[in-house]
Amino acid sequence: MIRTFIALLLAICLTGAASANPIRIKDLVEFDGVRGNDLVGYGLVVGLNGTGDGLRNAPFTEEIMSNILERLGVNVTGEQFRPKNVAAVFVTATLPPFSRAGGQIDVTVSAIGDAKSLLGGTLVMTPLNAPDGEIYAVAQGTVIAGGASAQGNGASVVQGVPTAGVIPSGARVEREIDFDFTKLKSVRLALRNPDFTTAERIENAINADFGRVVSRMLDAGTVILDVKATKELSPAHALGRVENISVQPEIKARVVVDQRSGTIVMGQDVRISNVAVSQGNLTLRIEEEPLVVQPNPFSDGGTVVVPRTRASIQEEPGIGLAEIQEGTSLSEVIAGLNALGVAPRDMIDILKSIKAAGALHAEFLVR
Repeated sequence: MIRTFIALLLAICLTGAASANPIRIKDLVEFDGVRGNDLVGYGLVVGLNGTGDGLRNAPFTEEIMSNILERLGVNVTGEQFRPKNVAAVFVTATLPPFSRAGGQIDVTVSAIGDAKSLLGGTLVMTPLNAPDGEIYAVAQGTVIAGGASAQGNGASVVQGVPTAGVIPSGARVEREIDFDFTKLKSVRLALRNPDFTTAERIENAINADFGRVVSRMLDAGTVILDVKATKELSPAHALGRVENISVQPEIKARVVVDQRSGTIVMGQDVRISNVAVSQGNLTLRIEEEPLVVQPNPFSDGGTVVVPRTRASIQEEPGIGLAEIQEGTSLSEVIAGLNALGVAPRDMIDILKSIKAAGALHAEFLVR
Protein backbone atom coordinates (compact mmCIF):
# COMPACT_ATOMS: atom_id res chain seq x y z
CA MET A 1 0.00 0.00 0.00
CA ILE A 2 2.73 2.47 0.98
CA ARG A 3 4.79 1.58 -2.08
CA THR A 4 1.78 2.21 -4.31
CA PHE A 5 1.21 5.55 -2.59
CA ILE A 6 4.84 6.58 -3.20
CA ALA A 7 4.48 5.66 -6.85
CA LEU A 8 1.32 7.80 -7.00
CA LEU A 9 3.15 10.76 -5.43
CA LEU A 10 5.96 10.30 -7.92
CA ALA A 11 3.49 10.35 -10.81
CA ILE A 12 1.86 13.50 -9.46
CA CYS A 13 5.26 15.13 -9.06
CA LEU A 14 6.30 14.28 -12.63
CA THR A 15 2.94 15.43 -14.00
CA GLY A 16 3.21 18.74 -12.14
CA ALA A 17 6.72 19.24 -13.48
CA ALA A 18 5.50 18.72 -17.02
CA SER A 19 2.48 21.03 -16.84
CA ALA A 20 3.76 23.77 -14.43
CA ASN A 21 0.62 25.91 -14.61
CA PRO A 22 0.84 29.51 -13.36
CA ILE A 23 -0.61 30.28 -9.92
CA ARG A 24 -2.80 33.24 -8.98
CA ILE A 25 -1.11 35.88 -6.81
CA LYS A 26 -3.87 35.47 -4.20
CA ASP A 27 -2.64 31.91 -3.64
CA LEU A 28 0.99 32.99 -3.21
CA VAL A 29 0.82 36.03 -0.91
CA GLU A 30 -0.90 37.54 2.11
CA PHE A 31 -2.12 41.14 1.76
CA ASP A 32 -1.06 43.56 4.48
CA GLY A 33 -4.05 44.36 6.70
CA VAL A 34 -6.14 41.45 5.40
CA ARG A 35 -5.77 39.04 8.29
CA GLY A 36 -7.80 37.25 10.94
CA ASN A 37 -7.68 37.88 14.67
CA ASP A 38 -7.57 35.18 17.33
CA LEU A 39 -10.26 35.06 20.01
CA VAL A 40 -10.45 33.02 23.22
CA GLY A 41 -12.98 32.55 25.98
CA TYR A 42 -13.59 30.48 29.10
CA GLY A 43 -16.99 28.84 29.41
CA LEU A 44 -19.10 25.93 30.57
CA VAL A 45 -20.57 22.97 28.68
CA VAL A 46 -23.72 21.51 30.26
CA GLY A 47 -26.03 18.59 29.49
CA LEU A 48 -23.37 15.89 29.46
CA ASN A 49 -24.37 12.30 30.17
CA GLY A 50 -22.27 11.82 33.31
CA THR A 51 -19.00 12.51 31.47
CA GLY A 52 -18.30 15.97 32.87
CA ASP A 53 -15.65 17.23 35.28
CA GLY A 54 -15.16 15.69 38.68
CA LEU A 55 -15.62 18.85 40.72
CA ARG A 56 -13.24 17.67 43.43
CA ASN A 57 -10.46 17.61 40.81
CA ALA A 58 -11.65 20.73 38.92
CA PRO A 59 -12.80 23.37 41.45
CA PHE A 60 -12.80 26.08 38.77
CA THR A 61 -15.79 24.33 37.18
CA GLU A 62 -17.82 24.82 40.34
CA GLU A 63 -16.72 28.45 40.52
CA ILE A 64 -17.80 29.36 37.00
CA MET A 65 -21.08 27.46 37.41
CA SER A 66 -21.83 29.45 40.58
CA ASN A 67 -21.06 32.73 38.77
CA ILE A 68 -23.39 31.86 35.88
CA LEU A 69 -26.24 30.88 38.22
CA GLU A 70 -25.84 34.05 40.28
CA ARG A 71 -25.95 36.20 37.12
CA LEU A 72 -29.24 34.46 36.32
CA GLY A 73 -30.63 35.36 39.75
CA VAL A 74 -30.07 32.02 41.48
CA ASN A 75 -28.44 32.37 44.90
CA VAL A 76 -26.11 29.41 45.47
CA THR A 77 -23.89 30.86 48.19
CA GLY A 78 -22.72 28.12 50.55
CA GLU A 79 -24.27 25.33 48.47
CA GLN A 80 -22.31 22.22 47.49
CA PHE A 81 -22.38 21.14 43.84
CA ARG A 82 -21.50 17.65 42.74
CA PRO A 83 -23.05 17.25 39.29
CA LYS A 84 -21.31 15.18 36.60
CA ASN A 85 -22.99 16.79 33.60
CA VAL A 86 -20.90 20.00 33.35
CA ALA A 87 -17.38 20.66 32.08
CA ALA A 88 -15.17 23.74 31.99
CA VAL A 89 -13.85 24.49 28.50
CA PHE A 90 -11.71 26.89 26.52
CA VAL A 91 -13.44 28.32 23.46
CA THR A 92 -11.24 29.51 20.58
CA ALA A 93 -12.09 31.12 17.25
CA THR A 94 -10.63 33.30 14.50
CA LEU A 95 -12.35 36.54 13.58
CA PRO A 96 -12.04 36.76 9.77
CA PRO A 97 -10.94 40.03 8.16
CA PHE A 98 -13.70 42.57 7.48
CA SER A 99 -16.17 40.72 9.73
CA ARG A 100 -19.25 42.81 10.50
CA ALA A 101 -21.45 42.89 13.59
CA GLY A 102 -24.10 40.19 13.39
CA GLY A 103 -21.97 37.79 11.35
CA GLN A 104 -21.38 34.23 12.54
CA ILE A 105 -18.10 32.34 12.89
CA ASP A 106 -17.09 28.79 13.83
CA VAL A 107 -15.67 28.03 17.27
CA THR A 108 -13.63 25.18 18.77
CA VAL A 109 -14.43 23.89 22.26
CA SER A 110 -11.79 22.03 24.31
CA ALA A 111 -12.14 20.58 27.83
CA ILE A 112 -9.60 21.79 30.40
CA GLY A 113 -10.65 19.60 33.34
CA ASP A 114 -10.95 15.84 33.69
CA ALA A 115 -14.14 15.51 31.62
CA LYS A 116 -14.26 12.27 29.66
CA SER A 117 -16.41 13.48 26.76
CA LEU A 118 -18.22 16.57 25.44
CA LEU A 119 -20.62 14.54 23.30
CA GLY A 120 -24.16 15.94 23.42
CA GLY A 121 -23.15 18.96 25.52
CA THR A 122 -24.31 22.54 25.07
CA LEU A 123 -21.99 25.51 25.45
CA VAL A 124 -23.48 28.24 27.64
CA MET A 125 -23.12 31.85 26.47
CA THR A 126 -19.37 32.56 26.43
CA PRO A 127 -17.75 35.94 25.61
CA LEU A 128 -14.72 35.72 23.30
CA ASN A 129 -11.90 38.18 23.92
CA ALA A 130 -9.07 39.40 21.70
CA PRO A 131 -5.54 40.14 23.01
CA ASP A 132 -6.62 43.76 23.68
CA GLY A 133 -9.10 42.47 26.29
CA GLU A 134 -12.22 43.57 24.37
CA ILE A 135 -15.13 41.22 23.66
CA TYR A 136 -15.59 40.74 19.90
CA ALA A 137 -17.97 37.76 19.77
CA VAL A 138 -20.24 35.63 21.95
CA ALA A 139 -20.43 31.85 21.51
CA GLN A 140 -23.24 29.44 22.36
CA GLY A 141 -24.64 26.22 20.91
CA THR A 142 -24.47 22.44 20.76
CA VAL A 143 -20.98 20.91 20.68
CA ILE A 144 -20.19 18.47 17.88
CA ALA A 145 -17.39 16.30 19.32
CA GLY A 146 -14.94 14.49 17.06
CA GLY A 147 -14.78 11.15 18.86
CA ALA A 148 -16.56 8.55 20.94
CA SER A 149 -15.90 6.79 24.23
CA ALA A 150 -17.41 3.86 26.13
CA GLN A 151 -16.59 2.43 29.53
CA GLY A 152 -17.53 -0.68 31.47
CA ASN A 153 -16.55 -2.18 34.79
CA GLY A 154 -13.40 -3.80 33.50
CA ALA A 155 -12.47 -1.99 30.29
CA SER A 156 -12.92 1.21 28.34
CA VAL A 157 -12.46 2.25 24.72
CA VAL A 158 -11.87 5.69 23.20
CA GLN A 159 -11.82 6.58 19.51
CA GLY A 160 -10.87 10.05 18.32
CA VAL A 161 -10.83 12.98 20.76
CA PRO A 162 -14.22 13.22 22.51
CA THR A 163 -12.94 16.01 24.80
CA ALA A 164 -12.77 18.52 21.94
CA GLY A 165 -15.37 19.60 19.42
CA VAL A 166 -16.65 22.39 17.22
CA ILE A 167 -19.77 24.52 16.93
CA PRO A 168 -20.35 25.55 13.30
CA SER A 169 -21.45 29.20 13.18
CA GLY A 170 -21.47 29.01 16.97
CA ALA A 171 -20.39 32.59 17.70
CA ARG A 172 -21.96 35.88 16.70
CA VAL A 173 -19.76 38.92 16.04
CA GLU A 174 -20.57 41.76 18.43
CA ARG A 175 -17.75 44.22 17.70
CA GLU A 176 -15.95 45.13 14.47
CA ILE A 177 -12.22 45.67 14.03
CA ASP A 178 -11.44 49.38 13.76
CA PHE A 179 -9.61 49.41 10.42
CA ASP A 180 -10.31 51.73 7.47
CA PHE A 181 -9.07 49.85 4.43
CA THR A 182 -10.05 52.64 2.01
CA LYS A 183 -7.40 55.03 3.38
CA LEU A 184 -4.45 52.82 2.49
CA LYS A 185 -2.00 54.48 0.10
CA SER A 186 0.06 51.35 -0.40
CA VAL A 187 -0.36 47.65 0.32
CA ARG A 188 2.40 45.15 1.03
CA LEU A 189 2.19 41.68 -0.48
CA ALA A 190 3.89 39.15 1.84
CA LEU A 191 4.97 35.94 0.10
CA ARG A 192 4.05 32.74 1.95
CA ASN A 193 7.30 31.16 0.70
CA PRO A 194 9.86 33.97 0.38
CA ASP A 195 11.90 33.76 -2.80
CA PHE A 196 13.68 36.50 -4.76
CA THR A 197 12.79 35.03 -8.15
CA THR A 198 9.10 34.66 -7.31
CA ALA A 199 8.95 38.19 -5.85
CA GLU A 200 10.51 39.61 -9.01
CA ARG A 201 8.04 37.72 -11.20
CA ILE A 202 5.12 39.07 -9.14
CA GLU A 203 6.48 42.61 -9.53
CA ASN A 204 6.88 42.26 -13.29
CA ALA A 205 3.47 40.62 -13.74
CA ILE A 206 1.64 43.39 -11.83
CA ASN A 207 3.45 46.17 -13.72
CA ALA A 208 2.76 44.47 -17.06
CA ASP A 209 -0.94 44.09 -16.24
CA PHE A 210 -1.36 47.78 -15.34
CA GLY A 211 0.95 48.97 -18.13
CA ARG A 212 3.05 51.11 -15.77
CA VAL A 213 5.18 50.80 -12.65
CA VAL A 214 2.79 50.31 -9.73
CA SER A 215 4.68 47.69 -7.69
CA ARG A 216 8.21 47.27 -6.38
CA MET A 217 10.01 44.31 -4.80
CA LEU A 218 11.42 45.18 -1.37
CA ASP A 219 12.98 41.82 -0.50
CA ALA A 220 12.48 38.08 -1.01
CA GLY A 221 9.25 38.10 0.97
CA THR A 222 7.68 41.50 0.22
CA VAL A 223 6.31 43.32 -2.81
CA ILE A 224 4.76 46.76 -2.24
CA LEU A 225 1.82 47.97 -4.34
CA ASP A 226 1.27 51.72 -4.86
CA VAL A 227 -2.52 52.01 -4.70
CA LYS A 228 -2.63 55.56 -6.07
CA ALA A 229 -0.50 54.63 -9.09
CA THR A 230 -2.98 51.92 -10.06
CA LYS A 231 -5.66 54.60 -10.69
CA GLU A 232 -8.35 52.22 -9.49
CA LEU A 233 -11.45 53.40 -7.63
CA SER A 234 -10.24 52.10 -4.24
CA PRO A 235 -7.64 49.78 -2.68
CA ALA A 236 -10.27 47.03 -2.78
CA HIS A 237 -10.63 47.41 -6.56
CA ALA A 238 -6.84 47.41 -6.99
CA LEU A 239 -6.35 44.24 -4.96
CA GLY A 240 -9.30 42.58 -6.68
CA ARG A 241 -7.45 43.05 -9.94
CA VAL A 242 -4.01 42.14 -8.61
CA GLU A 243 -4.99 38.91 -6.84
CA ASN A 244 -6.19 37.28 -10.07
CA ILE A 245 -2.94 37.91 -11.98
CA SER A 246 -1.17 34.58 -12.64
CA VAL A 247 2.52 34.03 -11.88
CA GLN A 248 4.77 31.00 -12.19
CA PRO A 249 6.42 30.63 -8.74
CA GLU A 250 9.95 29.39 -8.29
CA ILE A 251 10.04 26.29 -6.08
CA LYS A 252 13.09 25.54 -3.95
CA ALA A 253 14.64 22.11 -4.37
CA ARG A 254 13.41 20.21 -1.34
CA VAL A 255 12.90 16.60 -0.20
CA VAL A 256 10.50 15.85 2.65
CA VAL A 257 10.30 12.39 4.20
CA ASP A 258 8.05 11.07 6.97
CA GLN A 259 9.67 8.16 8.76
CA ARG A 260 6.46 7.08 10.51
CA SER A 261 4.44 6.56 7.34
CA GLY A 262 7.28 6.05 4.86
CA THR A 263 6.12 8.98 2.72
CA ILE A 264 8.58 10.71 0.37
CA VAL A 265 7.74 14.02 -1.33
CA MET A 266 10.16 15.82 -3.62
CA GLY A 267 10.39 18.84 -5.88
CA GLN A 268 11.07 18.72 -9.58
CA ASP A 269 14.43 20.55 -9.37
CA VAL A 270 16.15 18.08 -7.03
CA ARG A 271 19.38 16.78 -8.55
CA ILE A 272 21.97 14.16 -7.54
CA SER A 273 25.68 14.21 -8.35
CA ASN A 274 27.73 11.16 -9.38
CA VAL A 275 27.59 8.69 -6.48
CA ALA A 276 27.61 4.91 -5.89
CA VAL A 277 25.01 3.24 -3.64
CA SER A 278 24.95 -0.24 -2.07
CA GLN A 279 22.31 -1.42 0.39
CA GLY A 280 21.51 -4.65 2.22
CA ASN A 281 19.81 -5.89 5.37
CA LEU A 282 21.37 -8.04 8.11
CA THR A 283 19.09 -10.07 10.41
CA LEU A 284 20.32 -11.62 13.69
CA ARG A 285 18.04 -14.29 15.19
CA ILE A 286 18.43 -16.02 18.57
CA GLU A 287 16.01 -18.76 19.69
CA GLU A 288 15.96 -20.30 23.16
CA GLU A 289 14.68 -23.94 23.35
CA PRO A 290 15.53 -25.30 26.83
CA LEU A 291 15.43 -29.08 27.24
CA VAL A 292 13.98 -30.60 30.44
CA VAL A 293 15.67 -33.86 31.55
CA GLN A 294 13.75 -36.09 33.98
CA PRO A 295 15.53 -38.51 36.40
CA ASN A 296 15.16 -42.27 36.16
CA PRO A 297 12.27 -43.86 38.07
CA PHE A 298 12.95 -44.60 41.76
CA SER A 299 16.23 -42.69 41.66
CA ASP A 300 17.40 -39.92 43.93
CA GLY A 301 18.06 -37.56 41.02
CA GLY A 302 16.22 -34.33 40.28
CA THR A 303 14.83 -32.66 37.22
CA VAL A 304 17.47 -30.74 35.24
CA VAL A 305 16.89 -28.02 32.66
CA VAL A 306 19.50 -28.09 29.91
CA PRO A 307 19.84 -24.77 28.02
CA ARG A 308 19.74 -25.00 24.25
CA THR A 309 20.18 -21.89 22.06
CA ARG A 310 20.02 -21.49 18.29
CA ALA A 311 21.73 -18.42 16.84
CA SER A 312 21.83 -17.46 13.18
CA ILE A 313 22.72 -14.48 11.01
CA GLN A 314 20.90 -13.98 7.75
CA GLU A 315 21.70 -11.35 5.16
CA GLU A 316 18.67 -10.42 3.12
CA PRO A 317 19.20 -9.46 -0.51
CA GLY A 318 19.35 -5.73 -1.14
CA ILE A 319 20.62 -3.63 -4.00
CA GLY A 320 24.16 -4.16 -5.15
CA LEU A 321 26.67 -1.44 -5.85
CA ALA A 322 24.92 0.90 -8.26
CA GLU A 323 26.30 4.08 -9.78
CA ILE A 324 24.13 7.18 -10.17
CA GLN A 325 25.24 9.37 -13.05
CA GLU A 326 25.78 13.12 -12.81
CA GLY A 327 22.59 15.19 -13.24
CA THR A 328 20.21 12.35 -12.51
CA SER A 329 16.97 13.61 -10.99
CA LEU A 330 15.79 12.26 -7.66
CA SER A 331 12.50 11.17 -9.22
CA GLU A 332 14.44 8.83 -11.50
CA VAL A 333 16.37 7.41 -8.55
CA ILE A 334 13.17 6.79 -6.56
CA ALA A 335 11.54 5.19 -9.58
CA GLY A 336 14.52 2.86 -9.96
CA LEU A 337 14.55 1.92 -6.27
CA ASN A 338 10.82 1.33 -6.33
CA ALA A 339 11.18 -0.95 -9.37
CA LEU A 340 13.81 -2.99 -7.49
CA GLY A 341 11.36 -3.54 -4.63
CA VAL A 342 13.24 -1.48 -2.03
CA ALA A 343 11.07 -0.79 1.02
CA PRO A 344 10.08 2.84 1.69
CA ARG A 345 12.02 3.03 4.96
CA ASP A 346 15.10 1.68 3.21
CA MET A 347 14.63 4.37 0.55
CA ILE A 348 14.66 7.01 3.29
CA ASP A 349 17.92 5.58 4.70
CA ILE A 350 19.47 5.61 1.23
CA LEU A 351 18.43 9.24 0.70
CA LYS A 352 19.91 10.20 4.08
CA SER A 353 23.19 8.57 3.11
CA ILE A 354 23.26 10.31 -0.29
CA LYS A 355 22.62 13.65 1.45
CA ALA A 356 25.38 12.94 4.00
CA ALA A 357 27.75 12.19 1.12
CA GLY A 358 27.04 15.64 -0.32
CA ALA A 359 25.55 14.29 -3.53
CA LEU A 360 21.92 15.31 -2.92
CA HIS A 361 21.51 18.97 -3.92
CA ALA A 362 18.32 19.93 -2.10
CA GLU A 363 17.01 20.83 1.30
CA PHE A 364 16.35 17.58 3.16
CA LEU A 365 13.58 17.64 5.79
CA VAL A 366 12.78 14.67 8.02
CA ARG A 367 9.46 14.67 9.89
